[in-house]
Amino acid sequence: MSRTSAGVEPPADAVKPVRHPDAPAPGELLGAHYGQCFGCGGEQPHGLHLQARAGEGVTVTAEFSVRPAHQGAPGLAHGGVLTSALDETIGSLNRLLRSIAVTGRLETDFMRPVPVGTVLYLEAEVTAVAGRKIYSTATGRIGAPDGPVAVRADALFVEVKVDHFIDNGRPEEIRAAMNDPGQVRRARAFEVNP
Repeated sequence: MSRTSAGVEPPADAVKPVRHPDAPAPGELLGAHYGQCFGCGGEQPHGLHLQARAGEGVTVTAEFSVRPAHQGAPGLAHGGVLTSALDETIGSLNRLLRSIAVTGRLETDFMRPVPVGTVLYLEAEVTAVAGRKIYSTATGRIGAPDGPVAVRADALFVEVKVDHFIDNGRPEEIRAAMNDPGQVRRARAFEVNP
């Protein structure tokens, strides 16, 4: 049995990803793309508050502190929350490609339980690009960057135009983001998957 399904396996004609020359430098904190984002936004009280850092090549690292609000079974992180952390980390990779992309498919494997109070160390990398399709992988390790793997994911992201958000988002929030006087904040609001 293969590790992933065909939906997240790059096709034979996929190419190696190329980091955009204007991408954040390795080690640079990427910051939230939108304050209300459940994954990275600081304005969500029960959000993940995930902070990703640019790595070498087309990689990022991030840390996620599992709080009581993130539990499913008593004392353990909810699987959907862990999947969200992986999705957010993988979505951050698009900043290194300078691409607007959304999650098309995400397959998650759960290797071991993640207790509340744990810091999950996440690493993600783009493995291939084929047209508008971006193929990536991520792992989450318990307690340290070299700790045991608790979760992993393979993903397919699809490049979209900003119209994707304008046509499908809530009009009042789209207007607020578009009218934000900060050019950087306005552009970043639409950088990562909704």
